[in-house]
Amino acid sequence: MARSVVQPLRPPAAAAAATVRRVFVRDLIATARIGVHRREKKAPQRVRINIELLVPEDGRSLNDRLANVVDYEAIVTGVRALTAEGHVNLVETLAERVATLCLRDRRVRTARVRVEKLEVFADAAAVGVEIERHAG
Repeated sequence: MARSVVQPLRPPAAAAAATVRRVFVRDLIATARIGVHRREKKAPQRVRINIELLVPEDGRSLNDRLANVVDYEAIVTGVRALTAEGHVNLVETLAERVATLCLRDRRVRTARVRVEKLEVFADAAAVGVEIERHAG
């Protein structure tokens, strides 16, 4: 009777070599016109936005140049412009728009976005949504 030999699982060579950079914007507070209720349509409210971007590293040197990385200042500026555009009914809609903005940079493979409304309930710090979107 032949004995079977069980080989240990090994990740594919490409997966083992892959490295990722996480670019993030944490706790960005913006004022947005957001919500479906009458009181929310009358006045803007504060929202907190958190963004995490996964950017594969290709092993090349960054040469200490901003052009070689995802610029978080451009992301923050873009998010501020989105929140200033006009009324949005849903936090989900704002989160999708932020993710789309982030994925415009072709280096970004995954965008995780959390949008929280901070002033909805007196007994809750925040309510909101978190989404994850992938390029391609």
